[in-house]
Amino acid sequence: VNGGGIAGGAAPTPNIDSIAREGVNFAQGYAGHGTRAPSRAALLTGRYPTRFGFEFTPAPAALTKNMRTFNYGIHNGISFPEREKDMIPFAKMGLPQSEITLADLLQRAGYHTLHFGKWHLGESPEFAATKRGFKESLLTSGSMYLPKDDPRVVNSKQDFDPIDRFLWQSMPFYAQKDGGPGFQPKAYLTDYLTDEAVKAIHANRNRPFFAYLAYNAPHTPLQATKADYDALSHIKDHRLRVCAAMIRALDRGVGRVLQQLEEDGLRDNTLVVFVS
Repeated sequence: VNGGGIAGGAAPTPNIDSIAREGVNFAQGYAGHGTRAPSRAALLTGRYPTRFGFEFTPAPAALTKNMRTFNYGIHNGISFPEREKDMIPFAKMGLPQSEITLADLLQRAGYHTLHFGKWHLGESPEFAATKRGFKESLLTSGSMYLPKDDPRVVNSKQDFDPIDRFLWQSMPFYAQKDGGPGFQPKAYLTDYLTDEAVKAIHANRNRPFFAYLAYNAPHTPLQATKADYDALSHIKDHRLRVCAAMIRALDRGVGRVLQQLEEDGLRDNTLVVFVS
């Protein structure tokens, strides 16, 4: 809807596009920051993350060391290893507790608040989504989409990217409900998050709810289902095809969410906002 899409439009996104075509398209929106976690913090607080000291993406020490030794071919990485001893632990790199989130405000206003998917705003218990305004949380931050050797999956590894190499080495395939023990999802991650969001919409159809559905896709590691990959055989580049297949699954998920709102009679009484 904003001009072509991935692979020159070779992977259509009709459900995502429908939100803009049938609603309002904010064609001059701006991310609150240029990297992922601070941008997410801006989205959930309505404030620039530089105002409250969350202007860098939290990263474990092992990843920073990996990136320091990598040569991108443009120039060598610049780092200050002598400062690492002064870094706070990765788990404590969270959204400051002084900040008020959108979920905080909506819960106070009587909404049942639900989080699905990525978080990346602090690993320690005090930074959990259930401590930041969400009544329920299904966490999938730092997860593969399927085990890398699953017969249903098609992988694309980016050996030139130190972040991608770190993820393939260290990421499990897991989810966590309300801070409980980790477990393996029952399906490809994008489809699993959709399944759970659709069930939650139906379960909460008779009361006001706010659902923050933070899909992992199409973030690396690049993993698509074989079915979605096979459906895009006209895309010849393997990496591009895997990424496009991930977006195909994402669009399917958005369509299922919209369909569930329709089936439960909530379509005309619900604001649906899609941001990337």
